[in-house]
Amino acid sequence: MEQYIEFIGNNAILSVIWLALVAMIVASWFKSKFSAIAQVNPQQLTLLVNREEGQVVDIRPIKEFNAGRIAGSIQLSAEKAKQSDFAGLEKYKSKPIILVCTTGMTASGIANTMHKSGFEHVYVLNGGMGAWQSAGLPTTTGK
Repeated sequence: MEQYIEFIGNNAILSVIWLALVAMIVASWFKSKFSAIAQVNPQQLTLLVNREEGQVVDIRPIKEFNAGRIAGSIQLSAEKAKQSDFAGLEKYKSKPIILVCTTGMTASGIANTMHKSGFEHVYVLNGGMGAWQSAGLPTTTGK
């Protein structure tokens, strides 16, 4: 215990940084656990689509979307989504919607916007298309 006290005394700035990092990790964990937006893995995405008629919404740029996407997915530009322009998705308001981006980071913010706009079941593919492709699951190409 004396070593810890000595370390903290000699390295106050490093200790404060360490405590801040721990606090951010704990806050992030709590936020994800109590968020209305759930993260799903590729297998859970497949179950949502097959069992609950979920709709995959891809928010990557159209060029990336056409190069490789999850079969049956709809493309929605991130710009429209950030402006709450969900006109083409109104018929899916009560069904599960799974947002997909490149890494899963962009989709989280848009998922919150969708939830606030009245979409009942919004999910984010954890890891985005990278996770889908890493799992060896099929993609389709073209327009």
